[in-house]
Amino acid sequence: MPRLAVYALVVCLLAVAAAVVSFVEGSVLIGVVWILLAGLSSNMTWYYIRRSRTSRPDSLATN
Repeated sequence: MPRLAVYALVVCLLAVAAAVVSFVEGSVLIGVVWILLAGLSSNMTWYYIRRSRTSRPDSLATN
């Protein structure tokens, strides 16, 4: 897994944890912001994973 994908995944997990804490404490607006950040970082994780898979040359096709 590429390093940027790992970083984005860590941000996603931390944002979800922050959203849970915000909702438990009763701050709905801040919780929604954390959920949006988690969604963005999740999409970034998938993007970096897919980009690394498509940019990697297929070893069977080149031989």
